[in-house]
Amino acid sequence: MYPLVSIIIPCYKQVQYLDEALQSVLNQTYEKWECLIINDGSPDKTEEVAIKWADKDSRFIYLYKENGGVSSARNLGIEKAKGEYLQFLDSDDVLDDKKLELSLHQMESHKNDNVKIVISNFRMIADSPSVSSPPFCVLDKDFFNLEGFLFQWNVSFSLQIQCGFFDAVLFENIRFPEDLSAQEDWVVWVSFFKTGCNARYIDKPLAYYRINPNSRMSTIGIDDNKLKVLGSFKKILNYDEYYKFSFNLISRVYESNEDFRTKLKQTRKSNSYQAGLMVKKILKKMMLLKLSKSFFKRLLRFKGK
Repeated sequence: MYPLVSIIIPCYKQVQYLDEALQSVLNQTYEKWECLIINDGSPDKTEEVAIKWADKDSRFIYLYKENGGVSSARNLGIEKAKGEYLQFLDSDDVLDDKKLELSLHQMESHKNDNVKIVISNFRMIADSPSVSSPPFCVLDKDFFNLEGFLFQWNVSFSLQIQCGFFDAVLFENIRFPEDLSAQEDWVVWVSFFKTGCNARYIDKPLAYYRINPNSRMSTIGIDDNKLKVLGSFKKILNYDEYYKFSFNLISRVYESNEDFRTKLKQTRKSNSYQAGLMVKKILKKMMLLKLSKSFFKRLLRFKGK
């Protein structure tokens, strides 16, 4: 008997890529799946595109909700999913044709080893999924445990959620934290490994992450939530784990800020920076500073056209 796989796709303001994401689902060599397209109150034509795919193939299921963020959209998908296994996919990314087939094979082959997660490698795409570049970090199976995700995340590696393939049992008591606008994946990965489960690694690029200047990670960034995650981790770690983790994280943030201050000082001491200050002072004395600012703003607008 072939198990059902539920694919969960949250959608918000990425309709220009949605067809490619859904086509990559339709192309899967493993065919027993359902795909939950979660429209998170997107103001574009997400609904139109999603309904078109639902009409084309009944395995695509369209759901609408008021905007609440990617975590709430994924959580709705988890609630509605009927599959024995879960696969996440962001609406601007794509899956390799064999992502489900190869992940499912690993999962089923190692059930007796308490394997509930299968992780694959990934590559980067920009415009066309047919043209890809190497990943932004080098993955290693030694990272895929509780210690690795606690202390090496954002240091040696980070992992897009679509690289994972999950036993639905993991989500009986785990959800994406809806109070975070970034780093929510990190909290979920750690929560998984706190259950004591194991992971298998496929060193093949079975997921493709889009370099998208309009993505939430490019517009929000990860720094906004580096310290906010402490509250989420406090709920899932024991006292010793939390003390060690929080000390490590705060030290990393402090070192990052110190590095920024050092580079800022070096920049201010540079000849080009000092020359710029000199020109600014001269223009100010000559009552030309406002005029020069206006000129450069117009010049930048002209170049941008």
